Amino acid sequence: MPNAMNKNTRSGIIAIALAGMAGLGYYAYTANRSPAAGPAAPSGAPGKPGGGGAPTSFPTAVEVARVATSDFADDVAAVGTLKSNESVVLRPETSGRIASIGFKDGTIVAKGTVLVVFDAAIQDAELLQARANLALAKSSYERNVELVGKKFLSQQALDASAATLKVQEAAVQLAEAKAAKMRIKAPFTGMVGLRNVSVGDYLKDGQDLINIEDVATLRVDFKLPESYLGRLGKGQSLEVVSDALPSDRFKAVLDAVDPMVDQNGRSIAARARLDNAKGKLRPGMFVRVRLLFGERKGVLMVPEQAIVPGAQPAVFKVVDGKASLVKVRLGVRRAAQVEVVDGLADGDLVVTAGQLKLRDGAAVRPIGDGAPAAPPAQQPGATGTATGK
Repeated sequence: MPNAMNKNTRSGIIAIALAGMAGLGYYAYTANRSPAAGPAAPSGAPGKPGGGGAPTSFPTAVEVARVATSDFADDVAAVGTLKSNESVVLRPETSGRIASIGFKDGTIVAKGTVLVVFDAAIQDAELLQARANLALAKSSYERNVELVGKKFLSQQALDASAATLKVQEAAVQLAEAKAAKMRIKAPFTGMVGLRNVSVGDYLKDGQDLINIEDVATLRVDFKLPESYLGRLGKGQSLEVVSDALPSDRFKAVLDAVDPMVDQNGRSIAARARLDNAKGKLRPGMFVRVRLLFGERKGVLMVPEQAIVPGAQPAVFKVVDGKASLVKVRLGVRRAAQVEVVDGLADGDLVVTAGQLKLRDGAAVRPIGDGAPAAPPAQQPGATGTATGK
């Protein structure tokens, strides 16, 4: 009796195992079937001799778009920084105590305006002494000239007197230069910054005093890829926009291009000049630059997603229900569109989604907005001759 039970148990286990293996086999078969495979062709279907052929595969459904022409501005955008046309931080060349300040913070000063005066009592005294010595040397020289003419003085004594006169003239010039260093003047017309000194402060030579900026004209410094080097020229127009003034558009003119290419970023530095007579912009501001090269008409454009990447870009063009892999040459990119310089024509139908499922010559079924309209379905009974009464 136990032997019979063991045999029944083993038979049950084997039956369960066989059933499980059959189920796994069926699952593997259904999982690996091609999703494109359709139902088996009916017996006697055309093209299947004998009637019972293998199932036929349907064309691959792909999204498509038409190649279209477009007109757009041939331009390039970059980011830049505004800088003063002229900028300097004034510093005294000699140590001294500030005697007076001749400007107000943030105001425009003209070239030559005395901004700061240092205590120059010692320098003024040295200048007076030098001038007095010069006057004495000049008088002595003129008297010696008369004495030489009367043969009362040798030529050697006259030469010494002339040398003394030149020394005193140089001493006066030196004293005047020292006195002038005690008066700090504006080197150009511009706007002064915020001072951090006051009357009575003692400053050492080289210590920061005040900055002055020429903001009537601003420099716009920006960088472009080196591929644009051959298209840049002095005098080209630029449009400048600042995030601080989004509603304003400013015009600038390309002034210079750096002769060196940045080997790290493969970019070239350029500089434009911008008229800022109204004073809306300030140095240091971040701006967006748009350089216009011209207008382009009738440019062939396709969606960027249509491009099949590779050693040479390509697209799948749909011709007579089949996908043909066509190599193309690309140009500029604009708003998710890319220019096709060579390889396609206006009106061509290209695949924009589903390229990974395709091979050259594969049958496709276009879908989406760019798909051609399907022919109207034929109504039953529409064929044949009409019957009269």
